Amino acid sequence: MKDPYAVLGVSSNASDDEIKNAYRELARKYHPDNYADNPLSDLAGEKMKEINEAYDQIMNMRRTGKTSGGGAYNSSASSSFPEVRTLINQGRLEQAQEVLDGVPPQSRDAEWYFLNGTVLYRRGWFDQAFTSFTTASRMDPTNMEYRNAVNNAQRQQGRQYNPYRTYGGNQSGCSACDVCSSLICADCCCECMGGDLISCC
Repeated sequence: MKDPYAVLGVSSNASDDEIKNAYRELARKYHPDNYADNPLSDLAGEKMKEINEAYDQIMNMRRTGKTSGGGAYNSSASSSFPEVRTLINQGRLEQAQEVLDGVPPQSRDAEWYFLNGTVLYRRGWFDQAFTSFTTASRMDPTNMEYRNAVNNAQRQQGRQYNPYRTYGGNQSGCSACDVCSSLICADCCCECMGGDLISCC
């Protein structure tokens, strides 16, 4: 397998920012959209795949403290996980989850739980996402991004599980008054037929 640093054209001692900048430049150059209806589109696609794999490999090695090609890496793992955010934005959820899973449990901070929740949310696993977002917010209660994620997941849970929600323009579900009104209407119908559903509401 090729040296991932060589693929990105950077030194093994390059900083995270230098690696990210090199990756972005190559991604812009070889993005498939630049080669639409071009005979080089297949080659560009292969190159883009190689660039993505090299970038992911470098970031995984740096997070776990491994080295490549004899080069040393002395920086501590970043807690901001910018590469995971990039993968999520690109829709590469499985790869983002793989990177997150590679982080030891004792090193998982609030950002880890937030990004893990984001991956779960994108996959439609709202219960698990809510739990992860809640953990992130509890670990860093001043972070508005985490708190908003908790609120969004909570609202999504309500839309998913509320059996009385409407399917028209009102997405907030029906209130107790709506239920009561429905029962009164049903009671009137029953009385017309000689029955009595409820005595009062």
